[in-house]
Amino acid sequence: MNVYCPKCRKRTDHKVKVTTTKIKPGRTLALGTRRHKRKLAGYHGKVKGKAKVKKQGIRNKIMLECKACKYKFERVISGRMKKKAELKK
Repeated sequence: MNVYCPKCRKRTDHKVKVTTTKIKPGRTLALGTRRHKRKLAGYHGKVKGKAKVKKQGIRNKIMLECKACKYKFERVISGRMKKKAELKK
């Protein structure tokens, strides 16, 4: 794939690899998480509950590696999608 390399400062040939990231679980020591756990403790029942929302699609990313200088950088392609991006041969 011929794209601009920020290190070489010119358009060079790049090696492409699809790297999509899943949504990670929240931090257990974050203030909001600890407050929520405190509210759930004891004989008090549930707190609010969760909204019924559509699942958020994963952000499709590609890892580009410059063949000239071996510099790697990530680029988001096509925003959020349900399916993983595919490379055409």
